[in-house]
Amino acid sequence: MAEISGLLPTSPLASSEAKVLPRPLRRIVRFVISLCSGRIAIPRHFGKVSLAGFYGLVALHGVVVGGHGPVVMQGVTASAGFAVEDVRVSGNQHTSEIDILQLLGLDGSTSLLGLDIAAARAALAELPWVESAEVRKVYPSTVEVTLRERQAYGIWQHGNDLSLIERSGSVIAPLRDNKFASLPLFVGRDAETAAASIDEEFSNWPAIASRVKAFVRVGGRRWDVHLDNGIIVRLPEENVAGALALLNRFDAEQQVLSRDVALVDLRLPDRVTIRLTPGAQERRTAALEERRKALKKLEQKI
Repeated sequence: MAEISGLLPTSPLASSEAKVLPRPLRRIVRFVISLCSGRIAIPRHFGKVSLAGFYGLVALHGVVVGGHGPVVMQGVTASAGFAVEDVRVSGNQHTSEIDILQLLGLDGSTSLLGLDIAAARAALAELPWVESAEVRKVYPSTVEVTLRERQAYGIWQHGNDLSLIERSGSVIAPLRDNKFASLPLFVGRDAETAAASIDEEFSNWPAIASRVKAFVRVGGRRWDVHLDNGIIVRLPEENVAGALALLNRFDAEQQVLSRDVALVDLRLPDRVTIRLTPGAQERRTAALEERRKALKKLEQKI
């Protein structure tokens, strides 16, 4: 009997246990069987809603992959009432509001939610006169811009170009009009970086400083000062304060800066050289000649 039972085939129960599906697949199979048998009711318009959702996901994927997300967000949020309608600018004395609006890229449909504050601040800082900029959102539709502008200290002439400079020597912008004509003029290579130091030297002598028309840098080492009446004062490379004190004394005692003088040379510490104008030189030559003739007549009489 034992031998006969050993020849019987494998039981069906053992075969089914060897082919059991994993638990997640079993749930899916049960759901499909129930759906096909009608035991699960499909909601009305389920197909339309599913199709619309599918198309929506496809569109969203296209927007993200194509990099159009910010544009879509701008349009949606602007339509929802967050479009920028007002821009308030303060602190701009020399910066045009038109330039500010162009850099912000506001076109009437820009969303306040989509405005990049950091990028706007960085763009405004690139304007010539702007030292720093603050940009603030005021919901639902206002942008506030506060500028801190650079201060013009002087005019720098390099070649045929004129530029406005700060006290540090940094160039602000090209000179475009005459409203800065009262600022001191600095001429020559490296004149912009040394401008503040020479201006401070002259601040101790306001009577002379008020007559200065231009500071001309010579060889990157010293200055020639051009006065309003055409006189040129050559300053030394060192001890400018001592040279200006000497010039002030000469002017107080002999009014040297009010005479027909073309040049006052103060470069040497032990002497002062004065050159007359051509007209004054001719008059001096004529006067000396008259004096020579008068002395010669006097000698003949004796």
